[in-house]
Amino acid sequence: MENKRINVTRSSMPSYEEYCEEIKELWESRWLSNAGAKHKEFEKQLQDYLDVPYLTLFANGHVGLEVAIDAFDLKGEVITTPYTHCSTTHSIVRNGLTPVFCDVNDRDFTIDADQIEKYITDKTCAIVATHVYGYICDVEKIEKIANKYNLKVIYDAAHAFGVTVNGKGIANYGDAAMFSCHATKVFHTIEGGITAFKDKEILDKTNTLINFGFVSHEEVDYVSTNARMNEFEAAMGICNLRHIDNEIAKRQKAAERFVERLSGVEGIRLIASQEGVRQNYSYFPVFFDGYKLNRDEVQARLAEENIFARKYFYPLTSELACYKEAYGASVKNTPVAKKASDCVLTLPMYADLTVEEVDKICDIILK
Repeated sequence: MENKRINVTRSSMPSYEEYCEEIKELWESRWLSNAGAKHKEFEKQLQDYLDVPYLTLFANGHVGLEVAIDAFDLKGEVITTPYTHCSTTHSIVRNGLTPVFCDVNDRDFTIDADQIEKYITDKTCAIVATHVYGYICDVEKIEKIANKYNLKVIYDAAHAFGVTVNGKGIANYGDAAMFSCHATKVFHTIEGGITAFKDKEILDKTNTLINFGFVSHEEVDYVSTNARMNEFEAAMGICNLRHIDNEIAKRQKAAERFVERLSGVEGIRLIASQEGVRQNYSYFPVFFDGYKLNRDEVQARLAEENIFARKYFYPLTSELACYKEAYGASVKNTPVAKKASDCVLTLPMYADLTVEEVDKICDIILK
């Protein structure tokens, strides 16, 4: 096999001809942004696919999460986890809220729902939890806790597009759920985001917040931002949505081969499938704990063969320079997250990854 470069992700794409056909009418209309025809068509298709009543399209996933949090007018503390992308923590802090870091569980590395209540105080206003690698938080237990203490629940579902729990779309859990449509994700719009809501009033406010706070051509009610998805991105989304189920099926074949080759190897740990969950095979995380090579050594060996894996999530957000002074001490409260961060390596995973390429990656690791 030629020693071609294998990246940790590779964007799924429609054919060149399909995308060109989809954007052809934009040259006629010259309506390139601000909720044009493609935006509206894409929005409707997503409502049907995700089976949700309300959603808003964004320029990227981060602003989708940040604006969603803003829309709820929250004050005080937010229980979250440091085992996530910095975007999650940034979205909390940039809204003037204080993150309170809860550990993750040692099964799927989502927030440990059994620990949430011990962090709740009279200042707690919400739970912001991440569906890690497309594996799902304990949504039922989190909902019970939120109802008991009257808290909002907002999910960073950046990795979880198309995932269902017992046939129910993951966007139907919580008060809001944000999906990233970045080019590296299972489903993408080049760069973009989707946030689903349960409440029509929150949806209406969000649609104002993404457009500088305008409520009419001459009235601005909120100090806000510009977070709109453009028509070219919406067109890419329309194209990719036609193929999403097939792309997930192709990812599944690669994932199953990884599981076949790496399961039961001493010092290598994989995350088990969750009962009742239809996965999207967003990432393939492997935890090297007591293996003959450590995580960094495995990463280096793969790189020597032009294969690029990623330490994802590393470091914890509470250990980042911008947060370490304020929140670094909280690391002692999140030992499971810390250990996972120190030994995780996400291997290449994308729809076009062949079984032969998976075997090559596994051969290098197992040697």
